Amino acid sequence: MIGYYNYTVVLTYISLASSVFGMTQAIHGRFKTAILCLAISGLCDMFDGKIARTKKDRTEDEKAFGIQIDSLCDVVCFGAFPALICYLLGVRGPIGIAAIILYCVNSVVRLAYFNVMEAKNALVTETGEKYYRGLPITSMAIVLPLVFMVQFFVPDYIFRLCLVLALIIVGILFVVDFKLKKPNNATLAVLVAVVGVAVLIMLIFTNYRISFHAGWPWFTRWVH
Repeated sequence: MIGYYNYTVVLTYISLASSVFGMTQAIHGRFKTAILCLAISGLCDMFDGKIARTKKDRTEDEKAFGIQIDSLCDVVCFGAFPALICYLLGVRGPIGIAAIILYCVNSVVRLAYFNVMEAKNALVTETGEKYYRGLPITSMAIVLPLVFMVQFFVPDYIFRLCLVLALIIVGILFVVDFKLKKPNNATLAVLVAVVGVAVLIMLIFTNYRISFHAGWPWFTRWVH
């Protein structure tokens, strides 16, 4: 068989499988499961690179394959999947669709640029510290579960507005040229804890009270 199937890429494949399963759940309105799957994909993506680097005898082909397969899976997990969730949660109309398109296009641009820079080993400082240029695409696995909790406290049209703003802001930050230091283990632990709490609250309290017909008429024409 073509491709590589050793332990260095197993988390990447698990991440993709989780997101694809999450898509099937979102389509049927099971948003708790979908958001949980997105969080699992984000968790896998946080650590797949660390695991891959433990294999010291990787060939150049294996390294290049790892970079490409990671980005290709990220397009599905953190590009298409969050966009689908937002659409199914009511992000509709000209503004909503434009926000989804902006988010998806910028996510692909961001990943393609990352691959080019990573291939040249250009994302390392002179002191050896690695950094991101632009917001990493995995960020949506943190942002969306947190935004999803907003539905407990606000009317549905405000919740949908928050989804639109999240798509636009995160999508723009994908391609804004700024340096962001890669998180260390302590920071990763905090991020995992924050998302874990958000997902736990969602699983316990949310009841999918998403209405596709509530809100201000002028607003729902453009976002709904």
